[in-house]
Amino acid sequence: MTSVERLVEVHRLAVAGGEADIAHAIDRTLNRQWRATSRFREVEQLAGKTLELGPDTYALDSLATAKQRLGDPWTARDLFLQALGLDRAANNRAGEAATLNNIGLVYRRSGTLNNIGLVYDGLGERGRALEFYNEALPICREVGDRAGEAVTLSNIGLVYDGLGERGRALEFYNEALPIRREVGDRAGEAATLNNIGLVYDGLGERGRALEFYNEALPIRREVGDRAGEAATLNNIGLVYAGLGDRGRALEFYNEALPICREVGDRAGEAATLNNIGLVYAGLGDRGRALEFYNEALPIRREVGDRAGEAVTRYNVAMVLRAEGDLAAAVAELEQTVALDAQVGHPDLEADTAMLNELRSQLDAGEH
Repeated sequence: MTSVERLVEVHRLAVAGGEADIAHAIDRTLNRQWRATSRFREVEQLAGKTLELGPDTYALDSLATAKQRLGDPWTARDLFLQALGLDRAANNRAGEAATLNNIGLVYRRSGTLNNIGLVYDGLGERGRALEFYNEALPICREVGDRAGEAVTLSNIGLVYDGLGERGRALEFYNEALPIRREVGDRAGEAATLNNIGLVYDGLGERGRALEFYNEALPIRREVGDRAGEAATLNNIGLVYAGLGDRGRALEFYNEALPICREVGDRAGEAATLNNIGLVYAGLGDRGRALEFYNEALPIRREVGDRAGEAVTRYNVAMVLRAEGDLAAAVAELEQTVALDAQVGHPDLEADTAMLNELRSQLDAGEH
C-alpha cells in the first residue's frame, strides 16, 4: 500500500469515526497535491467525504474547484458561496478574497470573492465576474497576499481578453507576471505566460504567441499541471493551424487529447476534439471532421458549455454546407444563433448573416 493509499484509508476511518481534525488534515494534504496535478475526480470524492463531517472552507473550495473543472459550474458557484459565508463569518479576509476570485472565474467561463468571480466568468457573465475580482483585489493588497493579488490581476486580464480588450488584458497580465515570479508561483507563472500567448494569438502575432506558449509548456510539465499542459498544447496546435501547418497542429492536438481524458477535463476534451475536426475539415476530409465534431458536441452539452456548443454546431453546419445539404446546415445554424444569443457570443452577428445567406440559397434552390 502506497503512502497515498494509506492516507486515503485513514481518511475513510476518520470520517466513519467522526474524527474531524484528522479528516480535515488529510483532506488538505491530499487535495493540495491532487489539485496541483489536475486529479479532480479524486479531489471531488475526498472533499465530498470530508464534508460529511460538516462545513469546512477548504473542503468546500476543493469540491467546488473539482466540480468546475469537471463541467458543473452551477454546483461550483453554490459551493463557493457557502465557502464565502464561512470566510466572512470567520473574518478571514484572505480566504474571502480567494473565494471571490473563484466565483468570478465561474461566471467568466459559463471560484470565495476571487473564486466567485471565476464562477461568473465561467457562466459568461463577465461584468459580474469583474465585480468580484475588483472586490477581491484591494483585500489581497490589504492583507499583503501577493500570490492572491497576482491571481486576481490575472483573472481580470482574462475578463478583458474575453471582452476583446486585449491591450487592457496585457496590462493586467504584465502586472501579474513579476509577482508570480516574486512569490515563486511556478504554476501561476505558466498560466499567465499561457494567457499572454493567447492575447498575442488573438492579435495575429503568432510568433510572439508561440514564444510565450513555449515558455509556459515546460513549466507546466515541471509542476505536474497536466490539465494546463493539455491547454497549452492545444494553444500551440491552434497557432500552427492558423499558420496553415495542419500536420503540426494535429500532432499537438493528439498529444493534448489523452491528457484531457486522463485528468477528466471534459471541457478540454471537447475543445480538442473540435480542433481536430477543424484540421480534417481544412484537409477536405469532411467525414472525419464530422466524426470529431459529433464526438465533441454531446460533451459540450454535458458540461454546459453553450458557447463551445455554438462553435461546434457552426463547424458542423459548414461541413454540411460544403456537402450540399443546405437544409441540415440551416438547422444547425438556427441552433447556433440561438446559443449565441443566450451567451452573448461575439459571433452572433456573423453567424446570423451566414444563416440568412444559407436560407436564401435554400429558398432559391427550392423554387
